Amino acid sequence: MDLRATLVCLYWLAVLSSSAAQDETAECRSQTKLWQDLAANVKVAVECGESQAYNGDAGQTAELLLYMRNLTDSLHKHQLQECQGAEPASCPAAEVPSNGGLACVTVANKRYCKPLCNHGYDFSFLRRTRLFDECSEQTGYKWQSQYVGGNTLAVCNEASVQVSGAETAYFTKDCLTTKISSQLKESTMASFTSELRKQGIQGELQHPCLVCG
Repeated sequence: MDLRATLVCLYWLAVLSSSAAQDETAECRSQTKLWQDLAANVKVAVECGESQAYNGDAGQTAELLLYMRNLTDSLHKHQLQECQGAEPASCPAAEVPSNGGLACVTVANKRYCKPLCNHGYDFSFLRRTRLFDECSEQTGYKWQSQYVGGNTLAVCNEASVQVSGAETAYFTKDCLTTKISSQLKESTMASFTSELRKQGIQGELQHPCLVCG
């Protein structure tokens, strides 16, 4: 599929994104194949772009960049909703660090979230023994964070070496690459679960999620 076809797909998805707040119709509910085609077309466009230059004019380039930006923003907001609705409901949503992600789970009505940084980024504060943060009735439904006030658990800054966190607090490459691979995602969540158990946190795991900044 050429880049022109990709642009057409992006156009229709931009239209769909702009109407997301409206009542869902039967036509919108049947767009699964459109999303699948988009993913395939964009993948081809990216792979072709590495071997041959894009020949579109300035207007086409700007149009494509605009659609890509709008679509990226829409998809990112949708991705962040994966952790919404978790118990305890009184806990505010923790901020997902840019250049990283959050692995979260609820155990015995206590919410635990583990910040992770992408490769090439490190935590602002030393947290080698601070593997995760808690929000529960015992914490006043506030996050026990190194940052005073607000819902920031960690900040990931560009760094040549990663020394501030435990070895398990970093993605092999980045958060999105981890989410794409079921094996990497399961390994990340399993590591988090193991760390909870080692801290004596026992019980059924509920509302697990992994979101990217």
